[in-house]
Amino acid sequence: QVQLVESGGGSVQAGGSLRLSCGASGYTARNNCMGWFRQAAGKQREWVSSIRTDGSTTYADSVKARFTISQDNAKNTVYLQMNSLKPEDTGMYYCAARLYQSTCSSFSWAYTYWGQGTQVTVSS
Repeated sequence: QVQLVESGGGSVQAGGSLRLSCGASGYTARNNCMGWFRQAAGKQREWVSSIRTDGSTTYADSVKARFTISQDNAKNTVYLQMNSLKPEDTGMYYCAARLYQSTCSSFSWAYTYWGQGTQVTVSS
């Protein structure tokens, strides 16, 4: 059974930093894509960043140069380092897995497995 567990959320002031983690288990796929999405209250879920097994990364324009996605394949863990946080970064952050696929996607429907989310709150 595939499981994704996020951690690392919290409350920070604008300009601060947080590091989210997503621990994955229950699969042995070697070609996959891991993504981070977020959803603010009353808004649709939006894609933040993705990383392929080979390490290639993509970012939404709104977080480019501020967020960094990385992975530790030995630990089956994906990270999202968030710097220079803004109030508009507030929301629930979800980790998602697209298994047995060598390409990533910015569409939520392309990801099969999801974590329960971790809340990020940025105050001004």
